[in-house]
Order: sequence, then structure tokens, then C-alpha cells
Amino acid sequence: MEEQSTKTTTKHRRFWTWLTASVLFRLILIYFPQNLNLSSRPEVSTPLTSLRRLAEGYWLKQSSMSPYAGSMYHGSPLLLSLLGPLTVQRIDGLPSHLLCGLVFVAADVLNSLLIRATGQTLQIAYRQSLKSLDLDMISETMETLPSGDIAALIYLWNPFTIAACVGLSTSPIENLAIMLALYGACKRLVPLAAFGWVMATHLSLYPIILVIPIILLLGNGPDTPRQLFLLRRHGKVEEHSSSDSCEKEKVSDQSKLLNLFCWRPVMLFLLWTVMWAVYVLLLCGVSVKQYGGLREMFTSMYGFILTVPDLSPNIGVLWYFFAEVFDFFRNFFLIVFQMNILFMIFPLAIRLHHRPCFLAFVYITISSMLKSYPSVGDSALYLGLLGWFVFELSEMKFSFFLFCVYVGVSLLSPVMHNLWIWRGTGNANFYFATAMAYACLQIVLVVESVSAMLNHDRKLRNLSSAKLQDGKS
Repeated sequence: MEEQSTKTTTKHRRFWTWLTASVLFRLILIYFPQNLNLSSRPEVSTPLTSLRRLAEGYWLKQSSMSPYAGSMYHGSPLLLSLLGPLTVQRIDGLPSHLLCGLVFVAADVLNSLLIRATGQTLQIAYRQSLKSLDLDMISETMETLPSGDIAALIYLWNPFTIAACVGLSTSPIENLAIMLALYGACKRLVPLAAFGWVMATHLSLYPIILVIPIILLLGNGPDTPRQLFLLRRHGKVEEHSSSDSCEKEKVSDQSKLLNLFCWRPVMLFLLWTVMWAVYVLLLCGVSVKQYGGLREMFTSMYGFILTVPDLSPNIGVLWYFFAEVFDFFRNFFLIVFQMNILFMIFPLAIRLHHRPCFLAFVYITISSMLKSYPSVGDSALYLGLLGWFVFELSEMKFSFFLFCVYVGVSLLSPVMHNLWIWRGTGNANFYFATAMAYACLQIVLVVESVSAMLNHDRKLRNLSSAKLQDGKS
């Protein structure tokens, strides 16, 4: 016991050392940003996440004009009220953007701590389910892989996360809202889960699809292969096996146990969601009352996201497609691209309903790939969440290939953009090629991770069945 506690203390100390080092690294880059100029990179700042656009919107508001005038700012009025004053405050002898940078650093630290706490909860629940399946050997192996710490450190030291923070993108705050929702749902803190989901949806719209894994988390609890758990504890009659009266009773009991979905936290979640949504809309209405009201806010925020009027380059694929498509077909393809995300929601929910946190990871990856204005801040979140499943996805195929392509795309994207925009020796196809490679890379990641997770569950099912057969014999 003493040796185990010593190891635990050492792991905690190492984690806090790495976290402190990541904070210091960010502060150094924020204090000396002249040579990086990440805030102007299209991979980092988009029309929705750019701090420069937010500062422009705040200047318009201070000039008694609508912050949405001139088609510069398209974010939340609440975010404008939070970060806007920091864009004009100056400290003598320090960079003008330092205060905003400190906010983004704090958001990254909070995100890492939430990822760590959620990962620890998932690992404890999964370890308990493995013990209930009499798979103690696998459970002991998991103890050497603290998935919460791994996921948090991946998020902190991911170059995408650092670029989004140093580039003064508002992505860390959007990621914080998502993590509050997932952490609250995993811990069954219903008000926190509802607040995080409402704020995440309000800030960037696409997290609205996370309502399904949040409801599954609240109803079923953290990631636990519940069907395998019930299979081991109460037995199951195979189609080819003989069954006696006792086994038939177990099967009937199992059909009842499979309906152990707890509706009370779900109903409370819906109630709190309505309350938080009304409160957020009330605050937004007060903020933009003299500038066109909520109607202008919805048009400038969500209408801007859904109709994709700004075709400035980014790491997505929609900007190039809608720059080339005929205007007559524009509305049709807008519907196709935006509905494409919805078409994947329910099949994935049916297949991965027993792993809601992994389902949330898949949803976040898909939305990061297909959203109107993606950035590296979106990728930073799902790559961090991937660390939650470091044990389950240990046999995932093409992992080294995916890593190499991520590095290659990250290096080639600024080079192709420079050849196209600044040197004039290339064209839009150069930069779009890296965007297409990036999209294909994310598709492969989703397909291979889902396949590896299903294979892992199948492996557990086979091991559990073998244990059950050995117990009967």
C-alpha cells in the first residue's frame, strides 16, 4: 500500500510539473509573439474565433454602433462583454494583448484539469466493469496507463493547442464550455452539464449534437460496457445452447436490467437547459437591445455559420467549394453539407450508446471536420480527448501513419499559403490540397478509432464468454 501511494504521489507531482512547464512556455510565447504572428494565420484564427475581429466589434460597440455592423464580428455578445474590455486595456511596458493571453492560458489549464478529472472517472468506472467481468489481468494493466493524465498532457502540449492559445483565438473558451458539459455529465452534476452545453451551443452552434452523449452519460453513468457487465453478472442464453428453467429466468431478468436508464437526471438536465437558455438569451437581449436585438444576433452569428458568406481560406473544405460552385446550386449544397453532420448522429449513437464519452469524441471530430469555419483549436480538443481511450485504442491501425500525416499537414499548410498569398508562385489549389489531406486524415481517424473500439468490445465479449464457460465447466 505504501509503495502504491508513493507511485501515485510521484505521478501527481510529475503531472503538475508538466502543467507548470506548459503554462510557462505559453507565457513566454505570448510575451514575445513578434516572430510568430500566429494571430493572422488562417489555420488558427477564423472569422468566428479571431480576437482582432472581436476587438473591432468592441470598438464599434463603444462608438454606439452595432458590433455586427460591417460584417467583421460574428461572435457572442457575451464573449464581447467578457474579452472586449481586455482588448483596450494596456499595461505599461507589457504587450497590449497580454491580458487576453492570460485568459486563454487560464482556459487551457482549466480544460486540461477537466479532461484529467473526467478521464480518471472513466478509468475507475471501466476498471470496475472489468473486475465484474473477472478480467482482472486487463484491469491491472490499465492501472499503469493513467488515461486522465495522458489526455490532459496531450492537450496541454499539443502544438495545435499552443498555437490556438498563443494566436489569441477564442477556441480555448469554446473548448472550455464543451468540457464543462462533458465533465458535468460524467459526474452527474446536472446544472453544470446543462450550463456547459448551452454555452457551447451558443458560442459555436455545432456542439448542439453533444446532447445525445450527455443524455446517455446522465442516464447510464460514465463509460461502462453495460451490456457486458449484465452479461457476466446475470448470464445469457446462446442460440445454439440448451437452456434450463434457471437460465430462462436469468434471461428474463436481464431484459429488465437492460432498461436501467435513469430518466430523473435527464429530465433535470432538460429543465436546467431551458433555464440556462432563457438566462443566456436574456443577457444577450439586454446586450444587443439597442443594436437590432436578438434577431440581428441570430442572423449575424448562426446565419453566418450556416450560410458561409465569408470565403476566406481556412483548413476546412467549404470555402473552396463555395467559391467554385454556381450560385444557382449554392443553397442546395449548403443544405447538403450542413445536414451531412446530422446524418451521422443516430447511426453512431445506436452503435456506440454504451460508450457515451467515446461517442462525444467522435461527434467532436466529425463537427471539427465538417463545420463551416474550422481551426486547429477544434482539433486540439478531440486529440486531447483521444487520450482518454489510450488503452482501448492501443491496437488501432495506421496510428503512426496518422501521426506523420498530422505533422506533414501542419508543416505544409503555412508553406502552401505563403506560396499562394505572398509569393504568388502558387494558387488556391496548393492550399486547398492541404485542406483536403487534413479532411481525409480526420476521416481515417474516425473510421479507425471506431473500428478499434468495436474490436476491443468484441474482444472483451469473447473473453467474458470464455470465463463464463470455464465457470460452468
